[in-house]
This record gives sequence, C-alpha cells and structure tokens, in this order.
Amino acid sequence: MNALQKLDLSGCSQLQELPSSIGQLTALEELYLSGCSDLKKLPSSIGQLIALQKLELNLCYKLKELPPSIGQLNALQKLDLERCSKFKELFSSIGQLNALQKLYLHGSLELKELPSSIGKLNALQGLYLSRWSHLKELPSFIGKLNALQQLSLLGCSELKKLPSSIGQLNALEKLYLEGCYESKALSLSIGELNALQRLYLLGCSELKEVPSSIGQLNALQ
Repeated sequence: MNALQKLDLSGCSQLQELPSSIGQLTALEELYLSGCSDLKKLPSSIGQLIALQKLELNLCYKLKELPPSIGQLNALQKLDLERCSKFKELFSSIGQLNALQKLYLHGSLELKELPSSIGKLNALQGLYLSRWSHLKELPSFIGKLNALQQLSLLGCSELKKLPSSIGQLNALEKLYLEGCYESKALSLSIGELNALQRLYLLGCSELKEVPSSIGQLNALQ
C-alpha cells in the first residue's frame, strides 16, 4: 500500500474518522473525502503525506477544523473545504503550504476570519470565499498574495468593503463580487489591477458609485 497514489472515499457518508495509519501512505498524491458527511476530524498523521497534492473535503458537514499538522503538506496544491458548514477555524500553519495554488472555502458558514498567515501563500492562484456569510471585511494581508489570479467573493452578503491593499494584486485577472449586498463603494486602488480582465458586480444593490480609477483597467474585457 506504500505505493498508493490515489485514495477516493467520496460519498462514504457514515465514515467518522480516518485511521492514524493513513500517514504511512507516503506516495499518496490525491485524497478525496467529498461527501463524507459524518467525518468529524482528520488525524494529525495526515501531515506525514509528503507527496499529497490534492485534498478534497467538500460537503464534510461535521468537520470543524483541520489539525495543525496540515502545514507539513509541502506538496499540497489544492485544498477544498467547500460547504463544510460547521468549519470554524483555520490554523495559522496553513501559511506553511508553500505549493498551495487553490483554496476553496465556499459556504464555510461558521468561519469568521482568515488567519494572517494566508498572506504567506506565495503560490496561491485562486481564493474562493463565496457564500461566506460572516465576512464583513477582507483583511489587508490579502494584498500580499502576489500570484493570485482569481478572487471569488460571490454571495458574501455582509461584505462592506475591500481593503486598499487589493491594488497590490498584480496578477489578479478575475474578481467576483456578485451578491455582495452591503458593499457601498469600491476601493480607489482597484484601478491599479493592471492584469484584471473580468470584474463582476451583479447584485451589489448598495453600491453607490464606481471610482474613476476603473478607467485605468486597460486589460478589462
């Protein structure tokens, strides 16, 4: 089993935990646990999966947190926590995931904030925070994500504004703000997004004006 590269347990709805021995699968590159709706936690030995590139946990409704050892997954490129509705906390160790390219947090209804260590994810290309009902303000450290190409805030109904540091996202190509009903203004620094190709503002019913700096978005299509 030490040569196993892919393990798919998707839809095992009565699975409550994984054995600690899973850490022995040192060749494992993909672990799929989507729809394991009774899964409550991951063993700390998950951090021993040194070859793991994809970890999918979407629809794990009872999962509340990840073990701090998650930060040891140096090869991890994709972490999917979409619709983990009881998920409450991301440990700061997530900032150690130097290879992480995609982070999905759609519908993490109990999650109230992002750890500042997120700003250390230099390889992150996609950050998906859609339908995150508690999010009222995007933290300023978001501007440190130099490789970020796509930022999705769809349906973040309590989001009031974007930080001025948003203008530091030189690689950003797509920004989704649809359904951000409380957003009343866009940061002036949005005009500094030289790579921005798509800007979605559908349903931002409280938005009162668009800054003149938007005219500087030469790549906008």
